[in-house]
Amino acid sequence: MKPRTLVLIVISGFLTLCGLLALDAVRSGRPPQVAPLAAAAESDAPTDASAGSFSDVNQQPAEEPTLTAAGDIELAAVSGPQRTVTLGAVYPDDIRRNDDPDRYKFQVELTTLGAAVRTAALSEFDNRDASDRRPLVLLSPLHNSRPIYSLANTALRIAPAGAEQFGPKTFPLDRLNWRWIETDDADTATFEAALTDADTLMSVLRLVKTYRIRPGSYDLECTVAAENLTDRPLQIQMDFYGPVGLTREDSREDTRKIVVAHKTESGIQTRFMTALDIRQTEREKIRPSQGVFSQLRGLFGKPTPPEEKLRFSLTPSRPPMMWAAATNKYFAAILRSAGDTLAEPGPVQFKRAAYIDADLMGKEPAEQAGAAMLLESKTLVLAPSGNEAGQTTLQLDMFLGPKDKSLFEANATYRALEYFQTIDFRGCCCPTSIIGPMAFGIIWLMKAIYTLMGPLGNYGVVIIFLVFIVRLMLHPVTKHSQVSMMRMQKLGPKMQEIQKKYAGNKQEMNRRMMEVYREMGASPISGMLPMFLQMPIWIALWTAVYTSVDLRGQAFLPFWITDLSAPDHLFQFPFGLSIPYFGDYLNLLPLLMGGVMFAQQKLMPTSQAAAQTNPQVAQQQKMMMIMFPLMFPLLLYHGPSGVNLYIMSSIGAGVIEQMVIRKHIREREEREAKSTVPVTAKTGGKAKKKKPKPMYRFDRT
Repeated sequence: MKPRTLVLIVISGFLTLCGLLALDAVRSGRPPQVAPLAAAAESDAPTDASAGSFSDVNQQPAEEPTLTAAGDIELAAVSGPQRTVTLGAVYPDDIRRNDDPDRYKFQVELTTLGAAVRTAALSEFDNRDASDRRPLVLLSPLHNSRPIYSLANTALRIAPAGAEQFGPKTFPLDRLNWRWIETDDADTATFEAALTDADTLMSVLRLVKTYRIRPGSYDLECTVAAENLTDRPLQIQMDFYGPVGLTREDSREDTRKIVVAHKTESGIQTRFMTALDIRQTEREKIRPSQGVFSQLRGLFGKPTPPEEKLRFSLTPSRPPMMWAAATNKYFAAILRSAGDTLAEPGPVQFKRAAYIDADLMGKEPAEQAGAAMLLESKTLVLAPSGNEAGQTTLQLDMFLGPKDKSLFEANATYRALEYFQTIDFRGCCCPTSIIGPMAFGIIWLMKAIYTLMGPLGNYGVVIIFLVFIVRLMLHPVTKHSQVSMMRMQKLGPKMQEIQKKYAGNKQEMNRRMMEVYREMGASPISGMLPMFLQMPIWIALWTAVYTSVDLRGQAFLPFWITDLSAPDHLFQFPFGLSIPYFGDYLNLLPLLMGGVMFAQQKLMPTSQAAAQTNPQVAQQQKMMMIMFPLMFPLLLYHGPSGVNLYIMSSIGAGVIEQMVIRKHIREREEREAKSTVPVTAKTGGKAKKKKPKPMYRFDRT
């Protein structure tokens, strides 16, 4: 099999696989929505911009939970009325990024049920709904048999100090309505849970949970204080939910994931699982997979149990957690347990990932389903009441905001904890260690160009400008490649003659062909050089455009491509028409990209050279010329318009560059032809350059 045919088969197989995966994703994925989780929550989202307000949600007291804990300690607590408390503010009439230190970065709605965060809305970003523009609801409740809230206290374990282990029963703090303690501080909300002995009604434990925000800060501070009210030492352990109900940002695919950062000897190391992988793993716990791929994986060793996958176990010793995050394409909710120093892990550690879904075994996730994380504190020993050691405090800080490298670098805490590792990189075949710095550099350059444009700043123009900068930088390499390819094209008849003459001696044939290449200054490899050099730059550009939160909601034109982070949506099909795979909108940009790609294929010199040397290869290249302009628009039809604009601009710039180079080559060949004497017997069978005419001519007299 010829190498060219083999390459064609590999590329065709790869594109076919990509197409099947895309069709499968469309067939089995959710309907394209920007934020399905936020949609249900926005009706309950805080609309009051004032800070420190509260309202009654349900005046009926919840069921009074009791349990019997280890050491024969039977706890009870009275659950009061459910209330909500609002901290921070949003500005519906002025949703934009702002450096004003007096403006709040978000607004949280707290609930007494579990002393938790019910919703969190960002003040600087909207929901990308032009017909009903509102602040983006980043966190919202999940629902199983009951609502699940962010940072809710869940299980409480208690035992006499010195017990080898806790009993099997736990006290469900998330089913308890904590008492809200009203204060004069509009930026603080405090909740209290008083636990008593169910038999003697004597006080046993007092928990105080306090939330605090600060204007200009992306951090929500949370402290949980525990106080022993008995005359004997106790040990306790508490579980928490991390951030839950993170909104979905990408309409094409669900990019939400849970990221856990561990402290290792080599520094901070992260591991992640996508929300869909977590759901699948939870399903395997109930119904183990018996598919072909599972059986094949079993041939290479014992598969990791689902529970271990959800624990994110790096090693059997489980390195300590520095932070854990729920992320989507552009935003993150990063939770860390504050230790004595930034370099030391805190007392609250990651326990496991979970998927909250009322219909877990169903084909599709339920409407208000999503990934969650469970955290647990270390065992806390409390001295008897009256001692200073009878009290202890846990501190949790949660970042709520965009995944912005410049933002993370500007804050010493974020920088030291390497929050930038939450940013997604799609390095493709290039390692992240190469693509990451290049992508960050391109994002920085994009911001700089946008800032220099002042009031005329337009990220669509910035993308096009960047493409031309890259093309200009690589022009010498591209020109050398085009010249080499044009020379290869002219060698077509001579190569065909050598192939026929030495058909029975491949070694001699290859030697003769290489001699011809050297004589003409051509190389079959040089034509691939620009592609290999540009590939990391193209991938870094694509990554920068794909991941930059600055492009979210940014328009290129007022009537078209109004959001560079979403499909261009030229117009909606009439009469409620919805075409399979394409949906109910026409996206023009991928179609234009296909047309420009077809023009580029037509200009490629290799297609003409193949037609002269091998008709079969020429036919294959004609098929490729049709396949690429069709496959790429299909694969990227629902892609972000910023990415499609970048690809189309890059291909368009390449077409212009090829035309200029080909024109330059033709002009040079014409000049060389005019300065060369035709081959005759007098020249010895070789072409010779014409002698230059003298500047002055003297006639003989």
